[in-house]
Amino acid sequence: MHPELKAHPEYFRKEVVQIADNVFQAFGYAASNVYMIRGDDGLVIIDTSESTGAAENILAEFRKISDLPVRTIIYTHSHRDHVSGATVFAEGGQPEIFASTRFSDDSLIVASAHPRPTKAMQVRTKRQFGIGLSYPDEIIGIGVGPGDRPLKGLGMGSVPPTRRIGDGGERISRCGVDLDLVMAPGETPDHMVVWYQDKGVLFCGDNYYRSFPNLYAIRGTVYRDFDAWADTLDLLMGFDADVLAPGHTKALIGADRITEVLRDYRDAIRHVVDETRQGMDAGLTIDELAHSVKLPDDLAEKPYLREFYGRVDWSVRAYFVGTMGWFDGNPTSLGTLAPRDEGRRFIELIGGPDAVLEATENARSTGDYQWALQLIDRLIFSDRENSRAVKIKAEILKEFADEQINCTARHYYLQCSKELDQAKPVT
Repeated sequence: MHPELKAHPEYFRKEVVQIADNVFQAFGYAASNVYMIRGDDGLVIIDTSESTGAAENILAEFRKISDLPVRTIIYTHSHRDHVSGATVFAEGGQPEIFASTRFSDDSLIVASAHPRPTKAMQVRTKRQFGIGLSYPDEIIGIGVGPGDRPLKGLGMGSVPPTRRIGDGGERISRCGVDLDLVMAPGETPDHMVVWYQDKGVLFCGDNYYRSFPNLYAIRGTVYRDFDAWADTLDLLMGFDADVLAPGHTKALIGADRITEVLRDYRDAIRHVVDETRQGMDAGLTIDELAHSVKLPDDLAEKPYLREFYGRVDWSVRAYFVGTMGWFDGNPTSLGTLAPRDEGRRFIELIGGPDAVLEATENARSTGDYQWALQLIDRLIFSDRENSRAVKIKAEILKEFADEQINCTARHYYLQCSKELDQAKPVT
């Protein structure tokens, strides 16, 4: 396991943190945070966790602080890890539930009346988040949340919004608490931040968390507008908040510190955009850019820009495809050989299957795991029944997983390794 990941269990230790005199953060109980604002005659809940099991645990802790009824729930955005405990917090009542007018009831794919590849996305989501991996040997954290968390009722407890806020935003007063609901597209176009001016607390959803941002999720997403996300970070800095309460990871305290972190976060996104765009204009291909675009050292080493969740090279690829489509400009790419045909030709060229296996093991022995995977894939593509090649790939994936600082990459390698061991082909 990458040494930086070993610290995650302690970082994500469960606790309810008081971030203002009447504002509490439930941290480490699930993939995402839940916030409680204690008002005069009721509670306001901001986001509701990823599962009913986690929500039950969090509500039990909140009930040690206040027995006031939950009168208002606010969704910062529609991702399921933020909306799936609402039935628990509603406690059999009928709290009003606020969300953006852009809120989609299906948070994983674009809302459409037409069929979507939901099965493929479900499989890839399981791999990305390591669902089914054992704690702590395989999964120790998910990058922006704990690995040891309840999955009872995962994605099951959402409740549709009862009130939607338009693009102009709105100030609401509930339970003696004044809150500004402000549209702030970033990780999703339906993001809405909550500004509690009286206490200087800004609830920013997933527009910031302690990791290089997940500009592209390997479970599969439509293009996330990188420029809009960076613009929103400028918006967030304008609040001059004393406390920044993110959807994942710990809250930030202090206006100067918050400005510094948000500025670096914005600059990191803009750097990826600028370097990728300039490279595209210079005629570089998507693969060349994915390997050449890096964060400057002064940003890359910041603890809140380490690639625990998002990755720079994945972001480069996402920007390229999101703005120009799949064609990289190289005429060779307009028509490629089928993987099976290319694999057979490669094997013949290199001297046969035994030569490919030898090259694979040589690469593996030196820790050159990416090359080993690309070599072994030629054998698998050319002969899907090659059980020896499949077994070797499963072993390489396990070894490669141990090197990953990025939790989603680690999970994906380990899950696919398990699937191969169970004779389920990986495509």
